[in-house]
Amino acid sequence: MGLTNQSTGVNVLDNELKIQRTSPYDKIIALTGNPNVGKSTVFNSLTGLNQHTGNWPGKTVTNAQGKYKHKETDFIMVDIPGTYSLMANSVEEEVARDFVCFGNPDATIIVTDATCLERNMNLVLQTLEITPNVVVCVNLIDEAKRKKINIDLKELSANLGVPVIGTNARKGQGLKDLMDAVYFMTNDTIAPSPLTIHYEEPIEKAIHILEPSLQALLNDKLNSRWVALKLLDEDETLLKAFRKYLDFDLMENQMVNEQLKEARKVLDKADIKQDQLRDKIVSHIVCTAENICCEVITIEKEHYNLMDRRIDSVLTSRIFGIPIMIGLLGIIFWLTITGANYPSAMLANLLFGVEERLTGFFLWAGTPTWVHGLLVLGVYRTLAWVISVMLPPMAIFFPLFTLLEDLGYLPRVAFNLDNFFRKACAHGKQALTMCMGFGCNAAGIIGCRIIDSPRERLIAIITNNFVPCNGRFPTLIAIITMFFTGVVAGPYQSIFSTLLLTGVIVLGVVMTLLISKILSRTILKGLPSSFTLELPPYRKPQVGRVIVRSIFDRTLFVLGRATVVAAPAGAIIWILANIFVGDLSLLAHCATFLDPFAWLLGLDGYILMAFILGFPANEIVVPIIIMSYMATGSMLELDSLNQLRELLVSHGWTWLTAISVMLFSLMHWPCGTTCMTIKKETQSIKWALVSFLIPTITGIVICFAVANTVRLLGLI
Repeated sequence: MGLTNQSTGVNVLDNELKIQRTSPYDKIIALTGNPNVGKSTVFNSLTGLNQHTGNWPGKTVTNAQGKYKHKETDFIMVDIPGTYSLMANSVEEEVARDFVCFGNPDATIIVTDATCLERNMNLVLQTLEITPNVVVCVNLIDEAKRKKINIDLKELSANLGVPVIGTNARKGQGLKDLMDAVYFMTNDTIAPSPLTIHYEEPIEKAIHILEPSLQALLNDKLNSRWVALKLLDEDETLLKAFRKYLDFDLMENQMVNEQLKEARKVLDKADIKQDQLRDKIVSHIVCTAENICCEVITIEKEHYNLMDRRIDSVLTSRIFGIPIMIGLLGIIFWLTITGANYPSAMLANLLFGVEERLTGFFLWAGTPTWVHGLLVLGVYRTLAWVISVMLPPMAIFFPLFTLLEDLGYLPRVAFNLDNFFRKACAHGKQALTMCMGFGCNAAGIIGCRIIDSPRERLIAIITNNFVPCNGRFPTLIAIITMFFTGVVAGPYQSIFSTLLLTGVIVLGVVMTLLISKILSRTILKGLPSSFTLELPPYRKPQVGRVIVRSIFDRTLFVLGRATVVAAPAGAIIWILANIFVGDLSLLAHCATFLDPFAWLLGLDGYILMAFILGFPANEIVVPIIIMSYMATGSMLELDSLNQLRELLVSHGWTWLTAISVMLFSLMHWPCGTTCMTIKKETQSIKWALVSFLIPTITGIVICFAVANTVRLLGLI
């Protein structure tokens, strides 16, 4: 009994691993490699925009698939998670290993970094133990050449026994040769003879004892030598995968069990304990990789990465690391704030111009007034607000953020903040997910997939809302400008506004660390896990590609989710503002009911009601406040911030109200889009509710303490 089509063939690809063949002649190619080797660049260069993303079933790990036509053959490229190993120490490693083993790809491309080939060779050798259908892509050849690193690709290919192709994926160099090699391999023109790693004699003897029975069972569908090694290693995740993808359980076969016991006796006789076996396997792979690289790599320049080290000595230093990080964050905010004003105004004029035409159409069609009010003044106007306010800042912030990522700076941010998160018993990678939350908290939640530990991933998800997204920036900026920047005149107002906004952000980071610490001591107890943080070499960002991918992958994706939630919210807001009970609208009745509680927080009932109705999208909080104060029945915007300030002051706003609104905006429930994302990522309503309640309770407590302390001290 061996593997069947149902367990490893097309059915598995279609039903379990979600890879669809549009034709039986399609070739499925797995694309793997270490993080930061340019794997995504290779993938994007080959597939262009002909790709889509999703999740592996039951995993919070992204997969990307794309099509590429070469020599009249359709290749389905599957970009599996970046990983350092196939030992399945993380979800990414497990997914990568399972797809290479059981996804039945026609070939596997392993992308490596020419500037640090020895480190990448570990994954290459592990993959060769699983499958012979491998093509090694040595990427970043241009950087290696600049650093005077020479690699003999022909010799490397001879040593590994599989094709090795050098590429510069950023410029598209070598990709044709890469796909030629893939084409010839998948059409059996190339017969690979992969390197066989020989371990210590007792390990080899144990493998030799166990392998015959496995060969008969597996029927050459999997490498029996590798499976024998994993059974000896007692890799529990792989044993589960065998049971999942095979139509039988290897460990229930009597012959396998008998030979496994005999093989373990050989290891015991050689004094190789179970916990020592994996160390010996890994050590031998590492030594083999080192020996191969010594034969094929020559370095002309002794200190080839000296410049990177000098830069890191400043950017990651204890003295300058944090200030430089805050400074760069401030610059990004300043560019976002300053640059978004004009396109936002232009977009608003365009969309509200369309509203006038829609109004004319409804009048021409003779529709009832309430239909026009609900659909145009409610649904459409809310959507117009969300799009005009969200799109320009995201279109600026996401590319700037992605440029820092492409440059290689974000891992340095994680390095600088790692010690703070470790003290909070959280994961250092949370720094990266927190940074992503500045653009959109929903994107930050999705980014938490990079954290392996379920406990620490939950902490990162729950606390991501403490950094304000670009939906809350307009509210914070407007309040800072109206109530606090008047002390500074002239062109320095925008700089002062940026400094105050950066201070609010720093407060959000402090709250993130504090709440993470509290969670790790209460409902999510545990110690911080160790992880490998690679500081990749600095690279020249691909500006054009970054702009295109950040707009399509992040900006439009997040905007799409926001509009889906905002549309029904617009209808609800209009209904509450236009249905009257007595002399007051439902909105006014709700505000009156909430007013005593809101006063304790330094707010009023209308402000609190605006935050509640702004649940679908934070961008509409201020327009709801204006609509409520002016009792207009629909959202509107005043011509200037001075007019808005006069309106707010006339309704009792003071500097304390402004501070309370800023604090509550920083610390309150996630928006509807983020809550949907949390539910999807955690697969749990409970954790979505916890993520809703914790920032809300924190915001209430902080606002209550600040407002009543100020009143007790008689400062207002």
